[in-house]
Amino acid sequence: MSEQTSTSNESGSLHQRVAAVLERIRPAIQSDGGDMELVEITDSGIVRIRLMGACVGCPSSTITLQMGIERNLKEKVPEVVAVEQVH
Repeated sequence: MSEQTSTSNESGSLHQRVAAVLERIRPAIQSDGGDMELVEITDSGIVRIRLMGACVGCPSSTITLQMGIERNLKEKVPEVVAVEQVH
């Protein structure tokens, strides 16, 4: 109990923490007509995301995925090692 309550950035399950970061990023993606869905988090720390709406087929979606989503997740959830797009 004391370990989990001692550090606030580690509270909640991995899925909850990843989902919380994605919710903070979502408005920026939605403002460009896109959206995203958290598909799964593998045991090895890979977050799989499905981009939707205007993001599908957008040349900038790879940059959004790596520089926006992946960078934010790695910074705020240390267990995340990579982010992959699924179709």
